[in-house]
Amino acid sequence: MPLVAHNNLPTFKRLKQEGQIILRPGEAAHQDIRALHIGLLNMMPDAAIEATERQFFRLVGESNPIAQFNIHPFTLPVFKRGEKTQEHIQNYYKSFEEIQDMGLDALIITGANVTQPRLPDEPFWQPLSDVFNWAHQNVTSTLCSCLATHASLELHYNQPRRHLRHKRWGVFSHRVTNRQHPLVRGINTRFDVPHSRYNQVDREQFDAAGLPVLAESREAGVQMAVSPDGFRTVYFQGHPEYDSISLLKEYKREVGLFAAAYKDRQIIEYPPFPKHYFDTHTRAIFDEYQYRLIEAINANKALPVFPEKLILDHIDNSWHDTGAAIMKNWMGLVYQVTNMDRKLPFMDGIDPDDPLGLKRK
Repeated sequence: MPLVAHNNLPTFKRLKQEGQIILRPGEAAHQDIRALHIGLLNMMPDAAIEATERQFFRLVGESNPIAQFNIHPFTLPVFKRGEKTQEHIQNYYKSFEEIQDMGLDALIITGANVTQPRLPDEPFWQPLSDVFNWAHQNVTSTLCSCLATHASLELHYNQPRRHLRHKRWGVFSHRVTNRQHPLVRGINTRFDVPHSRYNQVDREQFDAAGLPVLAESREAGVQMAVSPDGFRTVYFQGHPEYDSISLLKEYKREVGLFAAAYKDRQIIEYPPFPKHYFDTHTRAIFDEYQYRLIEAINANKALPVFPEKLILDHIDNSWHDTGAAIMKNWMGLVYQVTNMDRKLPFMDGIDPDDPLGLKRK
């Protein structure tokens, strides 16, 4: 489904350079196709906000070559932003009030960095709750990513997430657990998804909340589930939107934090490799880099250059196609049941408690 470049957001130019089909409003107007309007509540920190834009825009834009998408990013004012990011938001983002006024067919909510042990103590908890509550009344379907899934489970089902003893990150194998659900139609029964988090909602909690699980991993837990009606809310714990090098960038950041702490003589563990992500060749290069890095710090010498250029050709992406296929199914289902009026969630005759007719079947 081509994206419609309804403003000058730099993400449109970047995706067009990658080969994505990007329509200008004048071109889109000549196509007699119902455009879908999708909100992107981007709560990511400054360093990741534009990358997250591109990742979700790309996933949506690759889901169908015919229909049109207008994606409307917005964020919450409660997040403190640097000058550059604030300018980006002022130039290209809408306010939540504008989103409410215009209406949406679908909504994607990203993760966010946390500062408190409990989600309800976070400054963003109440404004995020307001978005959830508005979306449930007015939006056909909401897709929750990572922390947004955890927040929804606690807000709506009193299922607080569990802190893991170690960071769960890497690329993990998953299996489809409900092959009849149309959201997983046509995808591989086993597929990979990246994960990166310190917290988790367990399978038992999804079951206790009455949320059907569609895909899970023995190592990483539940990846995909839906609300009891089968469609109004879709839950992801992992990150199928990630770029091939997203985990590499995260590993580089972790190594940088180690180097800074080690310089200050703080006792800190060297970051482990993301699981199932680096091959043997890459691990050998990074093992050598660890040795040289610590040696340089101990000798008070210049730090060696992080060797990412040496391993880029060894990074495989084993998750994107499945993520795009699930997004295609989600967008297609939204298209089938949403109202022509963006302020109304469903067309006439659709049961909000069973929008896909799964219970009747």
